[in-house]
Order: sequence, then structure tokens, then C-alpha cells
Amino acid sequence: MQDRARATRTALLESAAHLFAEQGYAGTSVNDISDHSGKTSGAIYFHYASKEKLALAVAREQFATWPRLADSYAAPGVPPLEKLVVLSLGVARSLTEDVMARAGARLWAERRGIDAVVPAPFGVWAVAVTRLLAQARTRGELAAGVKPSTAAVTLVCAFFGLCTLADELPGGRSRKEQFDQWWLLTLTSLQAAPDPAGLLARARERMPAGA
Repeated sequence: MQDRARATRTALLESAAHLFAEQGYAGTSVNDISDHSGKTSGAIYFHYASKEKLALAVAREQFATWPRLADSYAAPGVPPLEKLVVLSLGVARSLTEDVMARAGARLWAERRGIDAVVPAPFGVWAVAVTRLLAQARTRGELAAGVKPSTAAVTLVCAFFGLCTLADELPGGRSRKEQFDQWWLLTLTSLQAAPDPAGLLARARERMPAGA
């Protein structure tokens, strides 16, 4: 019975995420989710009580918590600014390829039309980035005058903005080119001894194929 309930919740989450990512919250009805998942509307209300509760569950599944975030910046033997770039590329890939992450991002963008507080990952991101910048400062790798906590918030805001707008920016450049250009500019300001191209190349080598 528990396995069946778990399978039903998974099917509902996946269907809701797909529809929220493609159609938005307002454009998706409980009947749409029922049709897409093959589950009854009664099953939806049994497991999630309302469309708002289901939307919150989708946002929390990946977007709001980013469960693998800690592993990405805790790996030993990798310089902190390099970890930061690798982490960002992983998050960017997830926001492109993972339907739960894409749905969570769209739900957060549409949060004012949802009768619930949609959680976001920005606090978690900012903490991770602050730690990495502080480690870089301890190692003498951070540019003078860069305050980790302040810079972290700026980086998180700019990075999420780029993730959100990457497909809409003029110039015809690929997402990879856009992220590379952003990091080349950003690392020039962050590194004590700027070598943005070298650091970016090393970070790219650490990413799985296709990132």
C-alpha cells in the first residue's frame, strides 16, 4: 500500500511539474494534471489537498532545497572559486534539463498568482557561495575588497537572472557561451590573480559531458 501511494505521489508530482513548467501555474488545472498523470482528481486532492499544495510540493522537490548542493561545494581538493563555477554550471544544467527544477523556477516567478508562499533556493545558494568566497579569501585567492557575504548575494541574483533570461538574450549565442562569457567577466573581478579563462577551462573539465 505504501509503495502504491508513493508511486501515485511521484506520478502526480512529475505530471504537475511538466505542466507547470510548460503552461505555468494559472494555465494548469487539476483536471489537466489528472489527465496527464492518468490519476483521478480525487487522488490529487487526497495526496495534496489543493493545487497550491501540489505546486509547493513541486517547488520543494528540487528547486527550493537543491539536495545535492552541499556535496558540490564540500568536495575536497578543489580550489573554492573553481568549486563555485562547477556548482553554478551544475545548477544551470538542472534549470535547463530537470523538469522539477524548471517547474520550481517558473512557479517562483509566478508566485504572486499563487495563494501560498512559494519557497526559493536563494538563501541556500547565498550560504554556499559565501562559504566558498570566504575559503578563497583565506587561501589568498580572492581579490582585495571583495566581501564574501555581500558578493555572494550579488552573484546569486545575477546568476539566477542569467539562467532566467539566457534563452531570450539577443546575439544568437548558446547558453554555454553566455555562461562562459558571464564567468569570464565575473572572475576577473573575483580573483586576486585573474586567470578567468584558465579557471573556467578547469571547471568545465570537471563537469560531466554535455554541461
